Amino acid sequence: MPSLLAQMHKIIYRRIRYTLTRPKPPKTSVPFAGPVVVVGSAPVSHKPVGFDETYRIISVNASQIAVHAWGIDAPDITLMGFNELQGGNTAAVETRRVLTGHRTGALYVLTWRRGQKRQGRVENNLNSFSYCYRDLHLVGRYQRIALMHKASGLVNLELDAETKCSNGMIAVLFALYNGASAVIITGINPHSNGHIYNSANLTRKHTRFDRDILIRLLRQGYPIYTADPQVSEEVGLPLWQGDKEPKSKSAQQATVNSQQRSSPACQLR
Repeated sequence: MPSLLAQMHKIIYRRIRYTLTRPKPPKTSVPFAGPVVVVGSAPVSHKPVGFDETYRIISVNASQIAVHAWGIDAPDITLMGFNELQGGNTAAVETRRVLTGHRTGALYVLTWRRGQKRQGRVENNLNSFSYCYRDLHLVGRYQRIALMHKASGLVNLELDAETKCSNGMIAVLFALYNGASAVIITGINPHSNGHIYNSANLTRKHTRFDRDILIRLLRQGYPIYTADPQVSEEVGLPLWQGDKEPKSKSAQQATVNSQQRSSPACQLR
């Protein structure tokens, strides 16, 4: 456990750096104009009621495997931790295994250390398991702090695993910040263990903080829903009952989504 002095130094340094650099949260190339489904890798997930081509999909790490059953070949956006690209732990190895040869639209890789921000290094890691993407973005710690701050009002300095949110919560914040009319989560259950793409039944981190963030965002009036009845009961999120957007707006968003999903997605080098 780090000493109190070292912990205070980390807090002061990160607070000053965040204040002085004034980083911008990560953005999409085209703002969301309709509902966004954030798909996590919990063992149980559901296709949202009313799901169609007007919805955008954000997958987290290897969770895109869940949407194949929905007839979706690739998500619009994937958020992936850097460790998944080269880590030797079970979760990282399994992520690379199930994603080998697959593709996504925009790929946002979440980095933690300075050396991880070299784009060439990230591209080489992605090439090693033939994962394709339309465009690549690296998201550092201070961009994530800015995202949390802008969306929820909290300044979270990512001091340790217990005080950091999961990549799934980062995806929820990302969708809200970029204009989603509703965020529907599925396969994200703060109370569950395990992943849909392996049988290791790994314990999930960040569970308490994730739940606190979801409740905070809900109390702030954000349009957050779940497609999973169990999560609705246990966490208190409203269960998604279907899209309430005007049809004309939905049709316009469907055209935009179709064009983006049909554009070339592979950037292997």
